[in-house]
Amino acid sequence: MEGEKFSLMQYSVHSILGMIDAGQFVIPEIQRPFVWKKTQVRDLIDSLYNGYPTGYIITWKNPDVHTKDGKTADGNHILIDGQQRITALMAAISGREVLDADFNKDRIKIAFNPLTDDPSKFFAVQDASHLRDKKWIPDISEIFKSDFDSFGFVTDYCNDNPDVTPKDLSKTITKLREIANRQIGVINLNHTLDIDEVTEIFIRINSKGTALSQSDFVMSKMASDAAHGGNMLRKVVDYFCHLAVKPDFYPQMIKDQEFVESEYCSKIKWLSSDYDDIYDPDYNDMLRVSFMYSFNRAKLADLVSLLSGRDFVTREYKEEIIEESYGKLEEGIKEFIREYNFEQFVLSIKGAGYKSSKLLNSQMTLDFAYMLYLKLSKDSTIPKDQVKHYVQKWFVLSTLTGRYVASPESAMSRDIRMINEKGFINYFMEVEASVLPETFWTVTLPQNLDTTSTNSPAFKTFLAAQTNMNCNSLLMHGTMISDLLLHSGDVHHIFPRAYLKNNGVDNKGRYNQVANFTILDTQVNKAVSDDAPCVYFGKVLEQCKNGNIAFGNISSEEALKANLEDNAIPFEVVNMSVEDYEEFLVKRRMLMAKMVEKYYKGL
Repeated sequence: MEGEKFSLMQYSVHSILGMIDAGQFVIPEIQRPFVWKKTQVRDLIDSLYNGYPTGYIITWKNPDVHTKDGKTADGNHILIDGQQRITALMAAISGREVLDADFNKDRIKIAFNPLTDDPSKFFAVQDASHLRDKKWIPDISEIFKSDFDSFGFVTDYCNDNPDVTPKDLSKTITKLREIANRQIGVINLNHTLDIDEVTEIFIRINSKGTALSQSDFVMSKMASDAAHGGNMLRKVVDYFCHLAVKPDFYPQMIKDQEFVESEYCSKIKWLSSDYDDIYDPDYNDMLRVSFMYSFNRAKLADLVSLLSGRDFVTREYKEEIIEESYGKLEEGIKEFIREYNFEQFVLSIKGAGYKSSKLLNSQMTLDFAYMLYLKLSKDSTIPKDQVKHYVQKWFVLSTLTGRYVASPESAMSRDIRMINEKGFINYFMEVEASVLPETFWTVTLPQNLDTTSTNSPAFKTFLAAQTNMNCNSLLMHGTMISDLLLHSGDVHHIFPRAYLKNNGVDNKGRYNQVANFTILDTQVNKAVSDDAPCVYFGKVLEQCKNGNIAFGNISSEEALKANLEDNAIPFEVVNMSVEDYEEFLVKRRMLMAKMVEKYYKGL
């Protein structure tokens, strides 16, 4: 019926596996790693054996495409839910290898015991005991082979197990083989549905309410399109993201001979010795950056449509649009994975003070910054030595203002469009004047620092500012904030928590204010103990007079003043006690905001 959003079919397990072999149902060549436990595979087989329902599989039909010669090419079906179940069936019944989290190929063998009296013990994940015990059929995939010799098998089994009769065993084996005829519901979603509708249907059917991301759809589209090289591009994305997190995965990757022989293997080999974790993109990040760079768009749903060949004007699906779209996506991916580009971008982020991944909390902001780096690198109006400068400014501006936190795709789309229309420098100056007026530094930022969240962008940017400006940690000349962030340092209270709680400030929302936090050397923190600031700073002032260093390594009042400035702490703290705590917080927030302003304007 026209207008139906989906069709509901019943297919046997055997039919589904056959359709996968025939390419009618597409399972990605490189899947998201098989995440089911082996016991879940056993449970699925047990459910099928007992005739229990096993849930629906959801496919989404690729649209029929008009080819250049005027003909129509039928679209195949992409599996968008049920991949773990299908992969489990392929492993247990077809005897295929599956990919684990490191893309290693592994067999999952399910053993069967036809003699047990306990219905819950028919199946087990194969171990050495099942190979020794003649009651067990160690691998049920042997039973499902097309050349399976039932008579010979029953004869041999009965010889090994004289207590069983051929008739009873034949009956049990027939029931086991009936698993191949068990029906599984398949919901085929119409190709005319947009991603939002597909996602909504998926969430309503999926009992866990798991959301599908648009990048999942893109990866599925790529995997289903060997004709345009989509399956190889998907491999590049999968392998790059895996190597970025785990460089020692490289020996596993090069077992993929097809990928080794492609042009891409050598282009990502550099990641095998890259252990930096500042920017470890996943496939969502990689696709988003590549798409924004090559297509000047930010909505990944558009990429799904373009890879399907959709003409946004006529709403038809055309072969030439698919070809063009894959060409542009490939260009973006190649720029993304280029060692020089990636390393220079990471250097620019580190140069802005974000030397530790602890300081980063918005992957979307990083994604846009990398796209901007790629874009400005090709912009003839931007001097090459200014590219990092502008990327740093934009990244910090975006972080401080939460530019890509709410409705990120809309914000990114607008920024790309405006950069293209006005030129980056003109647009940047407009945005900066709009979102970072003087009142931002004197009012908004101090207000944003009125928080207990050490993950707040304002506090993390303050720490990045301290790192960028080579600030010493509190009471330790020569031990830098950057050193402590990268190694053993952690946030500690300037007004010790126990001191505040013992003196009536027992509300966590007050004593855990970020304006009361600083990155402190562990030994100094122990020396501070639970003393009031006037007490422990009094000891520091005393050592500045007598030269007997017992606390940190500050030996003069000038050095102490400079050290407090490095940490945006008002000098009055040396005389402060619990009565001065609220005044301290107000003053410190203002100093922290001033330091961030000085840092930003100095980038």
